[in-house]
Amino acid sequence: MLSDHQQDGLLISLFATAEAMGQQLTQGAALIMVDDLVSYTEPVLAQALKACRREGGRLTVASIIKHADGADGRPGKDEAWSIALAGSDEAETVVMTFEIQQAMTASAPILAMGDKVGARMAFISAYERLVAQARSQATPVRWSVSLGFDPNRRLRAVETAQRMNLITQDQAAGYIADLRIVPTTQDGVAIAGLLSGEARQASPEVSKKLAKVREIIDADKAKRQRAAYKRGQAERVRIYLRKRQARAAIASAISQVRGSG
Repeated sequence: MLSDHQQDGLLISLFATAEAMGQQLTQGAALIMVDDLVSYTEPVLAQALKACRREGGRLTVASIIKHADGADGRPGKDEAWSIALAGSDEAETVVMTFEIQQAMTASAPILAMGDKVGARMAFISAYERLVAQARSQATPVRWSVSLGFDPNRRLRAVETAQRMNLITQDQAAGYIADLRIVPTTQDGVAIAGLLSGEARQASPEVSKKLAKVREIIDADKAKRQRAAYKRGQAERVRIYLRKRQARAAIASAISQVRGSG
């Protein structure tokens, strides 16, 4: 949100940009434009106005917003999809925005079925909606690192993200410090997936052991479900008998009243 002083500066910039583009803005139009642009930051608006001057044409709120949105650091839909696609590889370490992470939840089940075209459509639909919502609320872009289990790719991805200023130096240092810890193996990820309920690929030997563990877990779960059903069944029978007893008592009382009458 621009301060009052920054809004005054934007007003002057709008008049100057319009004049440079061969237009004349009225005071009322300029004030309305400031009101429409007040949620953007000053540096983003400065870059957007510069882009409008270079592009030419008429200066409109729509043209300014188009360039302002493009300057917020969020990748376009196609670039975002390529990042999401790389992130679907559990071995790969990728840097992605919050919106990409959220949109991946919509496309992941479809991608798991092998329908890459359908997954892309679902992802882009969700991504564009999330980005539009974030931009309407002037939410700054937020990048984070999604670590894969391949240790060699982790460090390269973090260093590249820091060089591209997608994450801060402090964030990069924190990730690198975490990487000094013994990395989780693919089998370790699979075991963690067993606990969390998420299917993960493991080595053949570990897969056999995990299959046995899953059988034990499933059997125990089924046993607990049967026990819960039995308890519920017993409770339903108890309630039924109590109601039947109550109905019998009421019928008996009514019969006695009629008999005494």
